[in-house]
Amino acid sequence: MKIKEIITELEAMAPLAYAEDFDNVGLLIGNPETQAKGVLVCHDALENVVDEAIAKKCNFIVCFHPIIFSGLKKITGKNYVERVVMKAIKNEIAIYAVHTALDNHKEGVNKIFCDALGLTNTKILVPKPNFIRKLVTYTIPENAEEVRNALFDAGAGTIGNYENCSFNSQGIGTYMGNEQSNPEIGERFEFVENKEIKIEVTFEKHLEKKILKALFNKHVYEEVAYEIYDLQNLNQNIGLGMIGELKTAMNEKDFLHYVKDKMQAEGIRHSQYTGKPVKKVAVLGGSGSFAIKKAILAGADVFLTADLKYHNFYEAENQILLADIGHFESEQYTKNYIVDFLRKKILNFAIILSEENTNPVKYL
Repeated sequence: MKIKEIITELEAMAPLAYAEDFDNVGLLIGNPETQAKGVLVCHDALENVVDEAIAKKCNFIVCFHPIIFSGLKKITGKNYVERVVMKAIKNEIAIYAVHTALDNHKEGVNKIFCDALGLTNTKILVPKPNFIRKLVTYTIPENAEEVRNALFDAGAGTIGNYENCSFNSQGIGTYMGNEQSNPEIGERFEFVENKEIKIEVTFEKHLEKKILKALFNKHVYEEVAYEIYDLQNLNQNIGLGMIGELKTAMNEKDFLHYVKDKMQAEGIRHSQYTGKPVKKVAVLGGSGSFAIKKAILAGADVFLTADLKYHNFYEAENQILLADIGHFESEQYTKNYIVDFLRKKILNFAIILSEENTNPVKYL
């Protein structure tokens, strides 16, 4: 198996189109045509992780955080990023990062976070904007079902928990072909009025090429009439953070002790207790201060995240309990999820979970 074949599975798990614009995801180092010998999955691809890959004969590292986040103008080994790049290239080890592509997935980082806490009735906290498009096309009634099914197979027509969604209306289409035309119905230079079905479906924007290919393959017309629109609708299945419910309400102090145990946190910084029981819980793995107001508006009793600053805790306004459990801690189970996913997809060589702890934060 080549590295590019493993990448295909990784992109099925976490499409790169889901990633935030500021992020640097995908294959960061290496040649996708290289034959894979073994995969090492980690949280951060640091030097000690590259050494672990060498020792375990893995030439492909899949990490959560990208080791290269911004541009490198020089590679001299003066810092930890450059040293990783040099060592990986020297030992012909490829590195691939998933980061916010998996953050935004409904089964990704924040669902893993929720599952670790036993939360139910989960849904996206901050749905991803500007991600839905709409396709409108027209065809004869005899061709409508075939076109619709092809669009559905390509990924169009999914709305929340529903698939194969479309709107269909009848009308009259007109056209007249020139001397170079080859019309399916009628003759050249003939004005044709024909019954047509208007088909409308929505889709995630990264599927556009695939959907248009399906449309052109199954449409009977020589010239396919279609329109694509950007929609302002929020995507219910893609976005950052998640909100869910505890099976049984807890008082705030007991809940934080519960979180500390389940998330293996060595310390939790939190805002003043509100005095209200905890039932509805919002989470956002990694840095999540930007979503405090979203958590409050969603009616959460507590918001679990990381990297909160001093003044962020004032934003609780006695409406919500804010808790910073640590960046690494809030995302730590993601690597286990990636390993489990790949082991189900790839059976012919080792998928190894890194044993290195790459959390840079230590506690007294």
